[in-house]
Amino acid sequence: MNYVIAFLVGGMICVLVQILMDNTKLLPGRIMVILVCTGAALGAVGWYEPFAEWAGAGATVPLLGFGNTLMKGIKEAVNQEGFIGLFKGGFTSCAVGVSTALIFGYLASLVFKPKMK
Repeated sequence: MNYVIAFLVGGMICVLVQILMDNTKLLPGRIMVILVCTGAALGAVGWYEPFAEWAGAGATVPLLGFGNTLMKGIKEAVNQEGFIGLFKGGFTSCAVGVSTALIFGYLASLVFKPKMK
């Protein structure tokens, strides 16, 4: 049942984003920023964790989850290190995910030989 809930929640997030893309003049980059900021805001007020507990990977994998991860890292770093944690926390909390995306993106570019448009 966890897989079904994760699939439905992730699918609903994608449907809402697709509706935004189709019915507004917002560019995809701006919609991505809205998603990250929404996840960070929901994490800051403490609403994202219960949602992620219930929805599983359907809530943690999309960009909403990335924003929440950034906010969680910032909160922890500020509690441990004070003001400097505001600048440092987000980087340390998401470093593994960003590094993985960069490495696999590079490997994919070697395998598939992308061309400039």
